[in-house]
Amino acid sequence: MDMNLTNDTESGPQTQDAKEDSQPPEIAPSRETAASEATARQPLPAAKAEVRGLNFFYGKAQALKGVNLTFSENRVTAIIGPSGCGKSTLLRCFNRMHDLYPETRYEGTITLEPSGINIIGPETDPIEMRMRISMVFQKPNAFPKSVFENVAFGLRMQGEARAVIGEKVESALRAAALWDEVKDRLKDSAYTLSGGQQQRLCIARALATDPEILLFDEPTSALDPIATARIEELIAELKEQVTIIIVTHNLQQAARVSDYTAFMYLGELIETGLTKKIFEDPSNKLTDEYITGGFG
Repeated sequence: MDMNLTNDTESGPQTQDAKEDSQPPEIAPSRETAASEATARQPLPAAKAEVRGLNFFYGKAQALKGVNLTFSENRVTAIIGPSGCGKSTLLRCFNRMHDLYPETRYEGTITLEPSGINIIGPETDPIEMRMRISMVFQKPNAFPKSVFENVAFGLRMQGEARAVIGEKVESALRAAALWDEVKDRLKDSAYTLSGGQQQRLCIARALATDPEILLFDEPTSALDPIATARIEELIAELKEQVTIIIVTHNLQQAARVSDYTAFMYLGELIETGLTKKIFEDPSNKLTDEYITGGFG
């Protein structure tokens, strides 16, 4: 014991440099960790629409069962699931498309923020909702009109002045990345455009009325890979100005374009969350089985 004490004393006090050398080296955080921490520090986006206790019926058949889901403002939310799970049924509740058919019924609420309007409330005008919440369908559905009149259609219904219509048509075509391709063809029939161009024309028509939410129902299923890539790029650009909800069977597309993903099965919402989490570490076994191709 004495020898050990003597040796410790003879060694003398450590210098500051020696103390610093004895400290373990600092390890810089990985890029992934830094990105995750930065994301965690960011404030959560505001809610644009909140679905609460949503049930929907086709006659006596219940298609949606107690769905609760929040859609974030200026984000892309993908709704995935096997055929018949209720994806498109949920999407069409937002712009009251079901009202066009007999014996359909809603229960619950879909609140549009920040106005607080219950989209599916009997007091709410479905036509107004279709102006504020636009939809792009599975196949391009250009009207038998000129390119210009296709985009101007909703604006004329709103009673916009002619000068304003011209400005908004150009703005919508630019937002849909189509202006440079059609600016000299505005009077031509929309049917002279390619399939991909017609789908972007439909997007321009949907954007012309300045919607708060843009709905996409399998928007690229009828398009070739090049046109599909262009639509996906466009979705990434558009979320800066509008909240987007997309229904897709293409899981790779959902992973590429969305910020959030909701998985549905047999009319019920099974799981929802950040897209990266849903695809890489789902909480529900059913979600994992669907993502990994176990069924669907």
